[in-house]
Amino acid sequence: MGKPIVLHLGDDIRWNHDAYTQFQSKFDVRRSYSMNREDFKAALKSKKFGDFVALYRPFWNTGGEMGNWDEELISLLPDSCRIFASAGAGFDWVDTKAMAKKGVIYCNAAAACTESVADVALYLIISAFRQLPWSAIAARSASVDQFVEANRNLASISRNPSGHTLGIIGYGRIGRRIAEKAHRALDMKILYNDIVRMPPDIELETQAVYEKELEGLLGKADCVVVATPFGGDKLLSAPLLSKLKPGSRIINIARGKLIDEAALIDALKSGHIAAAGLDVHEYEPQVNPELAAMKNVELLSHNAGASVESHIGFEALGMQNIVSYFETGKAISPVNLQFLEESKGRTSRL
Repeated sequence: MGKPIVLHLGDDIRWNHDAYTQFQSKFDVRRSYSMNREDFKAALKSKKFGDFVALYRPFWNTGGEMGNWDEELISLLPDSCRIFASAGAGFDWVDTKAMAKKGVIYCNAAAACTESVADVALYLIISAFRQLPWSAIAARSASVDQFVEANRNLASISRNPSGHTLGIIGYGRIGRRIAEKAHRALDMKILYNDIVRMPPDIELETQAVYEKELEGLLGKADCVVVATPFGGDKLLSAPLLSKLKPGSRIINIARGKLIDEAALIDALKSGHIAAAGLDVHEYEPQVNPELAAMKNVELLSHNAGASVESHIGFEALGMQNIVSYFETGKAISPVNLQFLEESKGRTSRL
């Protein structure tokens, strides 16, 4: 028998060449490069790539031309496929439950971009407290009047983050790293909300306080960071945004669809929310023009995790996930094991 087949989606490896050579020594790596959805479906139906055991996507912005990985596409995977290792932290483009039903473990690469995302979160936190977008917009306008206006008036609304309370929604690897940086560098108090409470030793690292109910966190935090995966529903709609502490700030480095932007705009206009920092947007790549016109809102182009270091890590972690799974039976960064267990349980009861 030949080596097990791995289907590599998208561009060539750019950085981890030695590791890729080792990877090729263990697997028969085949390539789809960039294919549109219909061509990719036809290739799967005709078994063009053979009975591959794994999918490997080392770059988040290539190899995704086939669109969302929904049940239609997942159903066409060969029964031999057991793991999909992809770049990127978010996985709103893949139906992880359908993957589990097919018997496929999905692995993301959040660990590889944790540092980059946490750094940008810190930047957005500082920007929101200090109201720096106003200053940046004025300076870039090259207008003397706008410069003088910002220079003279910004101080009255600019605050230092130190001593304020930071609430983090989603206390996974990225959320915890944001907490570490904010606590140690900015001397902020940490609250967090998650579906599970962290062990005492993890809480002790940043003196973090667990808020079981999201509303409790929203009412106490001076700044809220959204750092949780998108699960298919909005996290912060108008009713919950109204629970935010008056004059607080909101940061989103997760997924734009987690926040109702229309409700956020209303809260910013009323002053209930003092400022916002958004790396992601509800309808990206379209940016809401009302948000773009606001001097108290910092906007980025979904670049929080985009760094050379992140991409080096994406490449490496994807290969490591696949090798680990086939050598030890366990992947390094799976995100749908709970659904896989549920699927197995249902099957065993039939």
